[in-house]
Amino acid sequence: MMQEMSYKDRFWKKNYDPGIGDVDPKEFETSFTQAIRRTFEEVPDKAAFFFYGTEVSYRELDKLSNEFANMLIENGFKKGDVLAICLVNIPEYVIGVLGGLKAGLIISGVSPLLSAVQIQYQLNDLGSGEKQLALLSLDAVFAGHITKIYDKVPALKLVVATSIGGFMPKMLARLGKMFGKIPKGKITPLEGITVFGYHKNVKGKFSDELPDVKVSPDDIAFIQYTGGTTGPPKGAMLSHRNFVSDVKIFQHWLSWEFGKDFGLSGFPFFHIAGLFTCANVIMLGWSQVLIANPRDTNHIIKEMLKYRPSVLANVPTLYQMLIKNPKFKKIDKEMIDFVISAAAPFPKESQEVLESVIGEGKLIELYGMTETSPLTIGNPSKGKKKLGHVGLPFPNVDFKLVDPDTGEEVPIGEPGEICIRGPMLMKGYYNKPEETKNAIDADGFMHTGDMGAMDEEGYVKIVDRTKDMIIVGGYKVFSAKLEDTLTKHPAIEMVAIIGVPNPDRPGSEIVKAFIQLDPNYKYDGNEETLKEDILTFAKENCAPYEVPKSLEITEELLLTTVGKVDKKLLRKT
Repeated sequence: MMQEMSYKDRFWKKNYDPGIGDVDPKEFETSFTQAIRRTFEEVPDKAAFFFYGTEVSYRELDKLSNEFANMLIENGFKKGDVLAICLVNIPEYVIGVLGGLKAGLIISGVSPLLSAVQIQYQLNDLGSGEKQLALLSLDAVFAGHITKIYDKVPALKLVVATSIGGFMPKMLARLGKMFGKIPKGKITPLEGITVFGYHKNVKGKFSDELPDVKVSPDDIAFIQYTGGTTGPPKGAMLSHRNFVSDVKIFQHWLSWEFGKDFGLSGFPFFHIAGLFTCANVIMLGWSQVLIANPRDTNHIIKEMLKYRPSVLANVPTLYQMLIKNPKFKKIDKEMIDFVISAAAPFPKESQEVLESVIGEGKLIELYGMTETSPLTIGNPSKGKKKLGHVGLPFPNVDFKLVDPDTGEEVPIGEPGEICIRGPMLMKGYYNKPEETKNAIDADGFMHTGDMGAMDEEGYVKIVDRTKDMIIVGGYKVFSAKLEDTLTKHPAIEMVAIIGVPNPDRPGSEIVKAFIQLDPNYKYDGNEETLKEDILTFAKENCAPYEVPKSLEITEELLLTTVGKVDKKLLRKT
């Protein structure tokens, strides 16, 4: 029976909720900035977001983002230039995204967790060709990293720096800085570059009229970076059509209504999941609470008790942290309608504990990737949800599972590589035509690198990853990339990176490094001192979540018959 089914038939549609089907592609014929005009025009006095007690309405957000757009235009930025944003979830991030898009710029999220070397790579990649580059950055990142690399980024013309406390009530911001809760850094001149402090030189200093910049659905809206199994990170080019289509399909999938709900998410905006979540809230005319520090569960719970959000969206690690906080049980489960989980595996046992607090049937597990804007598979809103499965392929999505070695479709029920086609699929990797060709086949299917199996009802379960990848609290650590960085240390001849389960956070992993020393490297024989030196090197050259938590020095790494490090064996040790 299962053998007769074909992916081409999209047989899983019979398990969609009533009234759910493909969205008319005409709805995607718009830019994101045009799609959100309804919100600014119909609910201008509604709160767009709350941030540590500060409320900003949609009318204010519209004006603030117009102001930011006009600042960019008056400083010589044109349609097709790039605005990189290196912030946590603070009001300036939302203002920057909307302002940059209104000016016709391409937005790129830059993680504040990256090292100076990693930020430099991304900025130079973005600024290649004829593009001018602007950067909106935290003052702490400005002082700690940008001052060291700005002269190595030729395309960088403008830097706007701001503080996490910029929109906080003044007394709270002052106390936060005094007690070291808010990181800070001095904003200083940079030779050949215009440097602004957001609150000193931008806010209230430019026209708040909507600029007249024409943007088409096929113009690039975002270049979002994603790690690679080999080589440097790649920028996925997402057009306005890609992004708007995925947002609209997702809203249709869950039958979300304009103006009805209230969101809270700890997903960082520099990550596609956070960007997408924020975009949904704005397009739907909802309000949201901005969470600058997703590790502060006491603050998150306090905000939940105060604002009573109906929709939560987070990485599983954050839900696990909330479950461990006794105060989480104080929330009123009646206020919660949807609990969205994505970006990492969510162990079934933890899902059951979460549902005991928020109520059964509210958890919606999803699957996606940066290259698909991001969501393509999800559990239904009202129908059957299968814990441990990421759900059914979305409307407007073509789906198949293939043998990664032959490219042939595998029978229903058999594991294969997940391949996706649809209007949300990126235009390609920026500056990397060969990588694009390797990822998207001649039929227009994206080969995700994830192995899945589909049952006879169309539900998909992730069974493995073809990429050698480790998930650390929702962040992806690509072993080959990290190994390449660490082997630059003079003591290391060869290194193998694996992920081991994190006992404190089910579903998350710890990075472990097995190191074979260079026989010519001279040291005093103190392994602990050497390990500290290697970790210092890692901290300088890697993101914090990439830095190994465990180091093991070995005389010789065992190899497979074809000469590769035998990681299967290492995982058993």
